[in-house]
Parts: sequence; structure tokens; C-alpha cells
Amino acid sequence: MVALSLMLVSTFNIDIKSVICESVHQFGDATTFFTHTYVVYGMNIHEHQAKALLRKFDVPVPDGKVAFTVEEAAEAAREFAAQGHNVVVVKSQIHAGGRGKGHIVDTETREAITLADGSAVRGVTVVVGGDLEARVKELAEKTLGNTLVTIQTGESGKVVNRLLVEQGLNIENELYLSMLLDRSNSRNLIMASTEGGMEIEEVAEKTPEKIVKEHIDPAIGFQGYQARRLGFNLGLSGAALKSFIKLITNLVRAYEDLDGSMVEINPLVVTKEQEVYALDAKVNFDDNALYRHPAIAELRDLSEEEPLEIEASKYDLNYIKLDGNVGCMVNGAGLAMGTMDIIKLAGGEPANFLDVGGGANVERIANAFRIMLSDVNVKAVLVNIFGGIVRCDRVANGILEAVKQVDCHVPVIVRLDGTNAVEAREILENSDLDFAVADTLKTAAQKVNEAMSGAA
Repeated sequence: MVALSLMLVSTFNIDIKSVICESVHQFGDATTFFTHTYVVYGMNIHEHQAKALLRKFDVPVPDGKVAFTVEEAAEAAREFAAQGHNVVVVKSQIHAGGRGKGHIVDTETREAITLADGSAVRGVTVVVGGDLEARVKELAEKTLGNTLVTIQTGESGKVVNRLLVEQGLNIENELYLSMLLDRSNSRNLIMASTEGGMEIEEVAEKTPEKIVKEHIDPAIGFQGYQARRLGFNLGLSGAALKSFIKLITNLVRAYEDLDGSMVEINPLVVTKEQEVYALDAKVNFDDNALYRHPAIAELRDLSEEEPLEIEASKYDLNYIKLDGNVGCMVNGAGLAMGTMDIIKLAGGEPANFLDVGGGANVERIANAFRIMLSDVNVKAVLVNIFGGIVRCDRVANGILEAVKQVDCHVPVIVRLDGTNAVEAREILENSDLDFAVADTLKTAAQKVNEAMSGAA
């Protein structure tokens, strides 16, 4: 079933939301190589923030300066030029991958933005020679405040509010490196490839033998021989190998000390001076460990997140907005994913992933309804609750009270099963509110289909 793929996630510049979207609409493609093994989610930060953290652990990264204004970007370029650099890289800072191939559009008119020479403005631009300050200033003027559209953002794109201006490196070779938790054996995993700079999913599909893996035994930690083996498999030797061993050792330390859920460096570069650098950096953190890292929690950029997801987080609701038309409210992540499957099979499209957890009380249900119905695309709601710890009759009463508190203007289909499920259905059916009550998941799917047909 599609739900199986939702239990995993591709790690490579793809967050849990994009994987859920992809998995609901498409199953069995190339990403299956990864999506059936690894789960990655948690708080995300910008590239410049990730590099600042890695720098503290002596992971080599290029010198760079973050710019929130055109003047700050121009000043950064001027400083690099004064230091003798004739190459700088201007990177849009958004929480999405594919920036280099993305393009900038006017936020209001949606027209493509071009430079004076007629070329498109990209999310990542290498500026070589000439008047660095003037060229970077032009890029900043045409990027900041406008929208970057990439393969991961979709056509809606993301507004660029900050840039990273950093030194160019004398690159000889590009590699790939990442670290995350492999839940299949409860060990942290390092993955590396000689195919740096490419979409790792493409590498997995076409040349999976070029991806090497190294699991870390938690009893003894990351060992020197593992670092050397990774380096040898990447074709490194001499000074480059020594530089890599230092980098990977410090990267593992950073990942563990910061309670990371994923670190991805794509590309990891070897310079012509045989030094190894993290040219790019994506870092996610375990949400459950953020209480230990208040400074990291403060790095959260709310402007990069869906407003409804931010609102849901205030009430400890696991909510992810999708692009469909059927809202779903469920207790338990597995049941939530199965419910999304049912919605899809019934001819609808899931509008959200919403897990209210075990404490499905009136307040949580009311907030869940309010957040779901704030999405203008929602044309029907499916509530699918299993009464294990919580009794179904209490959930039914909670639903009645919750619906009274919110303006529910769409059909609501309710399926309750488990403890006191019969009593719960009687409560809903005898209420003066208009519910479609289902006793099985199949019946619920049919009622969703009927509701959607009526809404069409």
C-alpha cells in the first residue's frame, strides 16, 4: 500500500512533507530505494546557519556572510574582493533543494526576473571576475523579496528573505556525504558517493553501487578505520584523504552532540589544493531533543513554514498541509497514513496529515477542526479514530462539542472503532448535527466519495 512509503522518507533535500505528497501520488518509483529505509523529519534550518554550527566543530566550510539587505550583500562582496577573491557565490536561503536549477519570479506578477544581460536569475549564482560588488548588488536587488521556484517548492515557490554570499573555491572534484538514523537497525548511518552535486535519488536509481554505507555501532562509536574506508571508497588519497578523515570525524561529533536527525553535504568538494570542504550543508534536528539546545531552537525561521503548521504546533498537533481537498483527522501516525490511502482510493486527495495523538479531547479536536477548515481547499472532512487508550464515546462527545465551537461548513464523515464504538455511533447518529457515520473504513471511503460527488 501507499502507506508503506509514508513510513519512510528520502533524506536528500526532501523533507517529510514532500515525501508524504510524493508517496500519496506516486508509489514504486526510484525513490523507493531510500524511502523504504530511512525516516527524516525535525526542525530545519538555513544553509548559512548549518555552516555556522559545523564551523564550531571544525568542519571546513567556505567563508561566507549572510545578507538580509542589498547593501549587506554588496558589502560582503566588497570585503571578499578586498581579500583578493575573484569568485564569489550568491545563494538564496530557503528551506528547499534544487536552488541552483530554480529561477526567480516577481512575487506579485509571477513574471520571470532576468539580469541586465537577459539571463535568468537563479537561486545559486557563481560570480566570476569583474566588479564583484556591482554584480552581487544586481543579483541581490533582483532576488531579495522575490520568489524562488524550484522542483521542490512547486510553482508557488518560496520568497527569498536572505542571501548567503561566500567565497568561491578552486574545485577539483565533487562528492556526496550524509548522515542520518537508519531505523531498520537502530544505528546512525553514513552514506557517501563519488557522484556529488547530483540528485542522490537519481544515483540510487541508475548506479546504486556508487553509494557506500557505514553504520556506527553505538557501543564503540565511530572508528578511524571506518573513516579511512569511506575515504578509500571515495577514491581519496594523500592530503585529500587526511582532510576527509578529519572532516568526517568532526561531522559525526557535530551530528551526535547537536542531536541531529540528518546532515547532508551535497556537494562535498575536494579543492585543487587537496583540501576537503562542505560546500553545501543541510541539517535537521530531532524535535524531541530541542529542549537541550535552546540556541538551536531560536534558529527556527517561521517564515519558511506553513502558517497552519505553525498554528498546529502550538497545540501539539502533528499537522502537515498537503494540496488535496479532503481533510483527515486521526489518532496515530500509522492510521493517519492508512486514512490518506483510503481518501486517495475513494477518488479524493488528502488535504493534510493530521495526528491528534492519544489525547483526543475536546480542546484538541476543536483546534484540529479549526485548523483543517482554515484550508480553503478542504471540501470534506474524514475523522477516523481508534479508541484504544481513549474511549470512543468520549471522542464522540468531544467531536460534538468541537463542531459547536467552529464553523463547520463542509460534510463530515466520522468512523470510530474500538472501545465503546457502538455507543459512540449512537451518540453521533442521535445528535442534531449532520454527520455521516461509518462503521468500517470501506464504508467511510464510500461516504467520502459520495460527499465529494455532492461537492463537485
